[in-house]
Amino acid sequence: MKRIFFFLVTNLAIVLALSVTMRLLGVQPYLSASGLDLGNLLIFSFILGFGGAFLSLALSKWSAKRMSGALVINNPTTATETWLLNTVRNQARRVGITMPEVAIFYSTEVNAFATGMTKNRSLVAVSSGLLNSMTYDEAEGVLAHEMSHITNGDMVTMSLIQGVLNTFVLFFSRIISYVVDKLVLNTNGETGAVFFLVRAVSELLLGIAASVVVMWFSRHREFRADAGAAALAGKAKMIAALEKLQTKQLPSVLPKQIAAFGISGRESRGFRRLFSTHPTLDERIERLRGQQA
Repeated sequence: MKRIFFFLVTNLAIVLALSVTMRLLGVQPYLSASGLDLGNLLIFSFILGFGGAFLSLALSKWSAKRMSGALVINNPTTATETWLLNTVRNQARRVGITMPEVAIFYSTEVNAFATGMTKNRSLVAVSSGLLNSMTYDEAEGVLAHEMSHITNGDMVTMSLIQGVLNTFVLFFSRIISYVVDKLVLNTNGETGAVFFLVRAVSELLLGIAASVVVMWFSRHREFRADAGAAALAGKAKMIAALEKLQTKQLPSVLPKQIAAFGISGRESRGFRRLFSTHPTLDERIERLRGQQA
């Protein structure tokens, strides 16, 4: 219930912010009795598409901590917490960024994630299950993987891609629904139920196509983060971490908004692979082993 509450609050805040933005910018309705205004439709789609993506990014640390229950370590109380802070601090120094906030979320799942609006305002969180299951060397590989996501700017890049695709879906779904409603069915007067039905179906189908693109990039950046981790912590440690994940795989409990940034995520084969956020662990291990030391 807590996750659902924070999800609803976050999305309500985004919708209200975008509504105010469009009002302040004087964006007019894109559909009127005289027809479809493509200029206003494009502005509407751009603000809603990019605005939603980047407001989500701006709120990512806040929402991730609340939806996952992650607690930031300010004053370490155990040897493991001290090691965790020191390891992240050392890695941040080596890659030349401000040290991220470091947090633990309590779950038997062996996982970790990184998020944040910029490289210097980021968060790295690990599960208690990971700390209990992995050696320090294996956990160091995981932390290096998450640090690579941050230094590669994956959160911003994903938001840019999502913004472009959101704009595409919003813009073309409304054009398709207008064409079907007015030109194909020759309806008269104001737009009716057909318009909204076709718009819903168009958004669904175009959204699925957009998801395939987003998931492809998500899988690609996992390979890049693995390679970055191998350079930062050592290839052997990263491979050892992935091999440990193979023996500890459980269904992910991370909220959908941050699951794509976990070290371990949804992986599938066949047609379902198109919608997977992560390559299979076998593929990732094989790719690392094929890299030059």
